[in-house]
Amino acid sequence: MKNIAAFFDIDGTLYREGLITEVFKKLIRYEIIEPEKWYNEVKPEFDKWDFREGNYDDYLLKMVYIYIDAIKGLHKSQVEFIAKQVVSKKGSRVYTYSRDRIKWHKEKGHKLITISGSPLELVKEMSVKHGFDDYKGAEYLLDSDQIYTGEVIPMWDRKSKKDAITEFELKYNIDLSRSYAYGDTAGDLSMFESVGNPICINPTKELLSNVLQNEKLKEKIKIIVERKDVIYSLKAEYLNIYGSNTCET
Repeated sequence: MKNIAAFFDIDGTLYREGLITEVFKKLIRYEIIEPEKWYNEVKPEFDKWDFREGNYDDYLLKMVYIYIDAIKGLHKSQVEFIAKQVVSKKGSRVYTYSRDRIKWHKEKGHKLITISGSPLELVKEMSVKHGFDDYKGAEYLLDSDQIYTGEVIPMWDRKSKKDAITEFELKYNIDLSRSYAYGDTAGDLSMFESVGNPICINPTKELLSNVLQNEKLKEKIKIIVERKDVIYSLKAEYLNIYGSNTCET
């Protein structure tokens, strides 16, 4: 019999913010990234998102590009050390819904797999902490001396996540029609399209727009919004987006 799997994005889906933000702070603290990089290049994008005038993905991608440059020349052990520190201190800051779903999938004997755009070192630590069976993250390449080269194989885009699901499907003999996927941004669309039980958690406007334009996906997807200590479950077929950042049911 084929296995059932649950594929989880991490940033904004399991973890309540972006893990790479925490790594970025550590790199500044250890003087690997100059504080001016934050104030001059990242903070403007953060402020746009914080004031709901910009895109969250633009803010994250700006950090990614600076991160790529910052770790170039560092040894793998240095980044692994930072990743362990971040997850040790922040790794429990997860959504209640996602935490409960992980527990439910474990009880059902489902395969638990993370597919995340965060650096592989972080994804590994979060996967171990929360008891996942396997994981995929953005792979920052190393040379023969385990030094980062400044090159990266992404895992935040639709194609990469689709390829990862296909790889896991074969590896674990997974029945995708009975499997689950959890995500929050448009990069997770290919995961949603691949499984029988897609679930948006606090989705971005871009993701919702794509879902509402996809009749097949619109019929089967579940939308979860967690705010404070309340969890709302919405059906896409009754949801309309209007204005700049608002929606109605």
